[in-house]
Amino acid sequence: MDIGIIINKTPDVIMRGIASRVKDRRLERNLTQKAFAKRAGVGYDAYRKFETTGEITLRNLVLCAIVLDMTEGFLELFSGRSFQSIDELLEKKETKKRQRGSRNG
Repeated sequence: MDIGIIINKTPDVIMRGIASRVKDRRLERNLTQKAFAKRAGVGYDAYRKFETTGEITLRNLVLCAIVLDMTEGFLELFSGRSFQSIDELLEKKETKKRQRGSRNG
């Protein structure tokens, strides 16, 4: 596996990427950090820290997403696994059948 892929998927990198995208959307709406935080119902200091470090509570992140009208991603988060091929899907189904069969026997 490529080490670059592993490094780019660290929690800090993912969190900072989310913060950066939220900041971009905030700026598109010409909102200051203070105005955005107030509109979202998030404390100013908490929001400022989020843009700097990527750290935020899940509740506050959802509040930000609501203001930005971008909640769809949360509704789909962890909803189900996507498969790369029909063979992968069929293999998963077969594995489940074997697991159920071994419990009954």
